[in-house]
Amino acid sequence: MLKLSLDALLTVDTIARRGSFAAAAKELFRVPSTISYTVAKLEEDLGVQLFERFGPRVELTSAGAELLREGRYLLKAAADLERRVRRVASGWETEFTLAIDSMLSPCALIEDIAAFYDVADQTRLRLLKEELSGTWEALLERRADLLVGAAGSGPSGGGYTAEPIGSMSFVFVVAPGHALASIARALSKADLAAHRAVSVADSARQLQARTVGLLFGQDTLSAPDMQTKYHFQRAGLGFGFLPASWVVDDVAQGRFVVKEVEEPKPDETLYLAWRTGEEGAALGWWRERLRGGAAIARMALSR
Repeated sequence: MLKLSLDALLTVDTIARRGSFAAAAKELFRVPSTISYTVAKLEEDLGVQLFERFGPRVELTSAGAELLREGRYLLKAAADLERRVRRVASGWETEFTLAIDSMLSPCALIEDIAAFYDVADQTRLRLLKEELSGTWEALLERRADLLVGAAGSGPSGGGYTAEPIGSMSFVFVVAPGHALASIARALSKADLAAHRAVSVADSARQLQARTVGLLFGQDTLSAPDMQTKYHFQRAGLGFGFLPASWVVDDVAQGRFVVKEVEEPKPDETLYLAWRTGEEGAALGWWRERLRGGAAIARMALSR
């Protein structure tokens, strides 16, 4: 009888990614004692230690790393098989996940979601917010089925199809009380280096994190998403580029000052992306619904 189950592999994978039993329990919607028991039972059955404990933080042992290196292939294969079986049975995915870049507002999809449920009331819909390379990683790691508004070119290696559906323009803004607001010329790198930048932290877990517009060694306040970055900049905690559509009213009412910079940020091309070769009724429905750019334009107008 096999001593290794897919559920145990999933538990080990989640702990390794999250760094603690408690964080893994939160992601898997389980109590921490269940996570601890699963790991202890697996270690006993295999006769090896999978994690080194450092208080609440844990790290994989060499044996645990080897188990997970091969085990992740099994998890992906099992997920593939489940999806294929369900699609063959009904044509509609049992669950469908959209990963949306935080530059775009999921709330702008309310009417689209209602229309989707009219035709696919048996498909569970999930929405994720990701940042920078994290959107692409969500697709490649099968945490998402369709990327909406993924920015920048995707990672090398293929395995996905990407389709441009719009673009996002950015402006450099500071709060009116910020020291840079009073400089009456284009801001240079030297001007910017003396002050704090506000950036968005890349949500990628495995892919190389992407940074945008930061100077080497610069004091940086890292925000979890674009919405938080917006509020930090409005509070005068630092400077940076924000979507132009977000700050029109703020600039008109004096809450932000637009500054010219010597190195402006180019427009970002936004993409729909999905795994090549995968088809399902939900994927087809959302691809058609989001093509043409109208939905992306709505999502770009609100925070």
